[in-house]
Amino acid sequence: MTPILMKGHERPLTFLRYNRDGDLLFSCAKDHTPTLWLAHNGERLGTYRGHNGAVSCCDVSRDSSRLITGSADQTAKLWDVKSGKQLFTFNFGSSARSVDFSVGDHLAVITTDHFMGVSSAIHVKRIAEDPQDQVGDSVLVLQSPDGKKKINRAVWGPLNQTIVSGGEDTVIRIWDTETGKLLKQSDVEVGHKEAITSLCKAADDSHFLTGSHDKTAKLWDMRSLTLIKSYTTVVPVNAVAMSPLLNHVVLGGGQDASAVTTTDHRAGKFEAKFYDTILEEEIGGVKGHFGPINALAFNPDGKSFSSGGEDGYVRLHHFDSNYFNIKI
Repeated sequence: MTPILMKGHERPLTFLRYNRDGDLLFSCAKDHTPTLWLAHNGERLGTYRGHNGAVSCCDVSRDSSRLITGSADQTAKLWDVKSGKQLFTFNFGSSARSVDFSVGDHLAVITTDHFMGVSSAIHVKRIAEDPQDQVGDSVLVLQSPDGKKKINRAVWGPLNQTIVSGGEDTVIRIWDTETGKLLKQSDVEVGHKEAITSLCKAADDSHFLTGSHDKTAKLWDMRSLTLIKSYTTVVPVNAVAMSPLLNHVVLGGGQDASAVTTTDHRAGKFEAKFYDTILEEEIGGVKGHFGPINALAFNPDGKSFSSGGEDGYVRLHHFDSNYFNIKI
């Protein structure tokens, strides 16, 4: 596979997201401008200007009309995808770490970090049909049990009935969106041993994948929080993605760049590793980044994937035909 190299960010990548149709790719980085690309050829379509801090995440509405971004400037912003215009700013007292639109796009879940006595929390915001009617109030606020640890990801469960969260305290939690009650949390025995960095859902919301600094990724049942599979690698995992087409998961990560400089650069192992979902076996890797991989995303058609690294590049890979015939 010859990757398409997309250089539009000055700083390390933090997050990648395709739209539902798979024709657009949104990238976030530690610079202040989320960027929009054409997913088939990597052409840059534009940037979203308005944040004053690192942008940690984004999500795009089902009809690709609106984008939501969360940033270290203590805001989450709603944007018009086409024009790049800011529609609304949600203000918080601390960094917005993760954002996710609900099914139907009428709600968004936003996580915020601990800062100056404010504990980390999960906020649910109503998203108005008409941007003129948008308000900043939270419909629901869930306080993290360990308020000083970041909640790195929170996503909607099936039918918006639950919210699934994971972060620095290593525990995955499932919350009821009506009452705000904690329904389930992951078992210490089978759960992650270090900070959870990433979380991605299956296309049908039946299960989800988490990645952690403990050098593993784990596949969980979305409703029962039963551990289904575990994937072990040799470096801390910063990003995870699941193929919508084949039984493949891909993990990305790498030693922290500061640790790598003191050792051999090959030891950084900055490659996207593919595993068979069922057999838990590694089936291949894609090299190319000059630093840890921080973001991964599969195109919804399963025929391409992209990775974003500490090196500031987005690498877009269209799979060769033989990828679809891998036999183990």
